[in-house]
Amino acid sequence: MDTLITIVIAAAVSMFFLRGYLKGLKKRDELARNAAEKGKVFSDGPRSQHPHIDTNQCIGCGTCTTVCPEGDVLAMLAGKAAIVNGHKCIGHSLCAEACPVGAITMVMATPSMGADMPYMTQEYETSIENLFIIGELGGLALIKNAVNQGRDCVNHIMRRRAATHLSALPGVYDVLIVGAGPAGISASLRAIENKLNYVTLEQDEVGGTVAKYPRQKLVMTSPVEFPMYGKFKKTELSKENLLAFWVMVLNRADFNCVTNAKVEQIARDEDGIFVVTTATNEYRARAVILALGKTGTPRKLGVPGEELPNVMYRLIEADHYVNKKILIVGGGDSAVEAAMGLANQPGNKVTLCYRGAQFSRIKDRNSKRIEDCMRSGKVEVLFNTNPVEFTADSTVLDVHGQKRELPNDFVWIFAGGVPPYDFLKKIGIRFGMRDMTQEASSEARRTVHEKKELAKAGTAFA
Repeated sequence: MDTLITIVIAAAVSMFFLRGYLKGLKKRDELARNAAEKGKVFSDGPRSQHPHIDTNQCIGCGTCTTVCPEGDVLAMLAGKAAIVNGHKCIGHSLCAEACPVGAITMVMATPSMGADMPYMTQEYETSIENLFIIGELGGLALIKNAVNQGRDCVNHIMRRRAATHLSALPGVYDVLIVGAGPAGISASLRAIENKLNYVTLEQDEVGGTVAKYPRQKLVMTSPVEFPMYGKFKKTELSKENLLAFWVMVLNRADFNCVTNAKVEQIARDEDGIFVVTTATNEYRARAVILALGKTGTPRKLGVPGEELPNVMYRLIEADHYVNKKILIVGGGDSAVEAAMGLANQPGNKVTLCYRGAQFSRIKDRNSKRIEDCMRSGKVEVLFNTNPVEFTADSTVLDVHGQKRELPNDFVWIFAGGVPPYDFLKKIGIRFGMRDMTQEASSEARRTVHEKKELAKAGTAFA
């Protein structure tokens, strides 16, 4: 009798836990199906670096679905991992690192899914010898990748220089770097480390695109190593964290950067030396590294009044604007983050208009935050809406086919940027369709190796 009671109790306890487990699986499957249905709206799939899942190897553990910082990029469908919102993926590669059986590798979207890109070798050299492209302009958008490429590109230049035994020439730099964003700063530090005669030209301010981000924007979500300074321990870095590092670099006596120096032309003389021309100066160098970034010139909408001084394209400090009526145009992360940042300032009334029926390409954390702002009334969002005309104190909107005039003091437009491809073509760089799978996979493998080395080292830059 006692044995029977023990069996019944054990069975009851087992059923209790089994019921909870099955209920959890059912909920997970429901969330996965919902994410998949949402993902069907975006049939163009991943835009750049993204995971490729070998379903023959996948054991259905679900680890990959829990580590992604961008939300429901991956989900478990029919017991296997699947990409359900590939457009959200920005190539962190954490899923590949977390997979216990190696079923995930990082690859690039096929070249047919993107526009022509500048031709580049695996050493980042363009079709012009000793002219290199690094960073976002080369196709991989993560800051971590840009930093790695800046370091590796200078390493390659050093190896080539050692092999050719070139002697120094008066008035000629070993390397000239165009752009002082993450890639350009990394290349500059590596040049200092190797005692190269170099100069860095920046058309705006040191920091590149990062300097123009709203406050507290997360700019990195995985460790990265800068030349001369070692690895950042933190897995999440805000704009302020990174700019504090920029300031430390700026204070170096050997950081040779010329700001407000927009490059207008790059040519080569008969000796193979590059002549780089700005509006006020001319520089000569054996090698040139272009770390220009991809955003380029802000994209205009072609709407009357767009040239007015109250219509802007970049928000740097949201706290400079209080007690204002503000309109944000756009539906990407930059637009949403700007709207939320401005809405948190005293007295601001913020409206965001977006031509789409819903936000489709924003990070998961931004999606949740903007929903909270909409519910609380901090931000009014108008979907299926386009600006028709800007004036000094209002904007005429087309809302679901109806005209509506919205009073405002300032307008910010976040419609992306025009890449500097015309400039690249002007200086002679060849373009073409590029399959970057091997390049992206190498970056993913590098990340795995760097994290292992970081865990071993125990000492890192914080």
